[in-house]
Amino acid sequence: MSDGTAVPLEPHEIALLGDGPRAAVTVAVVDLYLRGLVEADRPGTMRRGIADAVTGERPPSPLAEAVHGALRRPAGLRTLVKNPDIRLAVALMRIPLAEAGLLRYPLLGPTRAARRHVRELRLDHPLPASRRGLTDHDRLLAVALHGEAALRLLVPRFALRAGLMRRAEVGGKPLLKHSPRGTGGGSAGYSYCGGGGGGGGE
Repeated sequence: MSDGTAVPLEPHEIALLGDGPRAAVTVAVVDLYLRGLVEADRPGTMRRGIADAVTGERPPSPLAEAVHGALRRPAGLRTLVKNPDIRLAVALMRIPLAEAGLLRYPLLGPTRAARRHVRELRLDHPLPASRRGLTDHDRLLAVALHGEAALRLLVPRFALRAGLMRRAEVGGKPLLKHSPRGTGGGSAGYSYCGGGGGGGGE
């Protein structure tokens, strides 16, 4: 059995190893948002976007496809994580990760090698200073590795409205620190396991 460190991982797989199913579903949602396939709905929920075709150089992951399928009606992140089709997609994600030695049986928690690998990725790919020059894959990798900090930087309005992150409150009023607007294209050093593609920004 491999220790998994040589296995090329996609952002949603890294998120699963680092922070569990909710983080993996969050990455899938952001992937769909960047493609124009998901948008915010009522506060704390999201729905399918107006785009009717897949954009980007790579097709959505099976997990992202399951999330898109579950959004026939508006839903929040908690509801999506509990959706049977999405839970099945997560379960199927686990199989090759377990075979690679990154998840341990029978509880399928991350192995020591997986935790070390995710730590190394976080060191190799720190949170970017801005959104400028990032590909969609760069953004997904940042969300997978840095969670809410990356959401606040890269897709703040969508993440807040869709319920992907908690509202910060000051004096009882919601507060969201706005980051400088950036543009897509180019690369900012995230080159782990390919990626790229066009898509939405903020």
